[in-house]
Amino acid sequence: MADRNFAHRRRARSEAARPRRRTIVQLTSACALPTCMPDEQLFRYPMTQPTRKRALLLRNPKARRGQESIASVLQRLEGGGLDVTVETFEALPEIARDIVRLRHRADLVIVCGGDGSVSSAALAAMESGLPLGIIPMGTANDLARTLGIPMDLAAAAEVIAYGKPRPVDVGTVNGHAFFNVASIGLSSDLAESLDPVLKKRFGRLGYALAAARVLTQASSFSAEITEKGQTIEVETYQIAIGNGRHYGGGNVVEESAEIDDGHLDLYSLEMKNLWKLALMLRSFRSGTHGAWNEVRTARCVEFDIETKNPMPVNTDGEIVTATPAHFKVHPKAIAIFAPTIEALVEMDRPHLYHR
Repeated sequence: MADRNFAHRRRARSEAARPRRRTIVQLTSACALPTCMPDEQLFRYPMTQPTRKRALLLRNPKARRGQESIASVLQRLEGGGLDVTVETFEALPEIARDIVRLRHRADLVIVCGGDGSVSSAALAAMESGLPLGIIPMGTANDLARTLGIPMDLAAAAEVIAYGKPRPVDVGTVNGHAFFNVASIGLSSDLAESLDPVLKKRFGRLGYALAAARVLTQASSFSAEITEKGQTIEVETYQIAIGNGRHYGGGNVVEESAEIDDGHLDLYSLEMKNLWKLALMLRSFRSGTHGAWNEVRTARCVEFDIETKNPMPVNTDGEIVTATPAHFKVHPKAIAIFAPTIEALVEMDRPHLYHR
C-alpha cells in the first residue's frame, strides 16, 4: 500500500510540474499582437471572421489624389469582408444620383474624394440610411481630420473594414448639406477664384496664393443675422457657420466644437482693417478667435442670414447656394466609419520598437 501511495504522489508531482504549453501559446498569441502591430494595421486582425457586406465605392478622379491607384484600398476592403462595386463620377451631383440608383445593392457607401465630394453624398446617404466610409483623396480633408481617419489610403480602408460607424451631425443651408463649415464673404470669394488646376497641382499652397489675391480685393458687406427670433445688423468681411471641428485645412471652428455636439457655431469678422487677420491666424488654428473684439461668435441650432444683394454660400469648398440662407443642424443624422477610441489611443501611444 505504501508503494502504491508513493507512486501516486510521484505521478501527481510529475503532472503538476509538466509545462502547460497549450495555455501559454494561447496567452502569448493574444497578448503579443497589439504590442507589435503597426498603426496602419490596427484593424487587420479581427477576432472573428466578418460577415461579407456590399460596398458602393464612388471615386472622384478630379480630386487632388484622384489619379492615385486604389488597388491597396480594394485589397484591404475585400480582405475585411466587403464586396466592392466601383463607380466613377465626373461631377458632384452624380454622387447623390448614384447612391439613389444603387442603394438597394449596397450596405454602405464609400467616397474617394475630398470634403466637397463627401458632403455631396450626405443627403442621399441620410435618405437611404446607409453608413458612409471616407477615403481622403482631396486637398484639405478636414472631415477626415475631425474624425481621426488616416490620410494614408490603405489605412483609411482599414478603418472602413474594421472600424465602427460613428453617428455625426449634418449641417444644411437652403437644403444643401455640409459637414465642416458654410460661409459667406471671403471664403466664398476664395472658392470662386480658385483655379482647379492650381488647387490640384499645389494643394494648400494653391489656397494660400488665391487667398492672398482675394484679401487685396476684399470689401466688407452688410448682413442681418437671426437666431432664436432676434435679428442683429452687422458690417462684416465673412460670416462662417460650422457644423464640425476642422475647416480650411486645419483651422478650428471653435475650441470646444465637435461634430456630434448638436449645434452650429457662428463667427463674423467685423473689423476695420482686414490685415489684422495676420495677427489672428494662430487663434483661428486653435479655435480661440472669439477672444478678439473684432470677432462676433454665437452658438445655436438654426441661423438665418440675409444680405442686401444675393451672395454666394460656400459649403466645404463648393459654391452651392446664395443668400438669403437658412442654416440648420441635424443631430447625429448620419453614421461615418471612424477609428475606435482604442485604436486612436494606440496610434498616439509611443512604440518601444523600431519599425
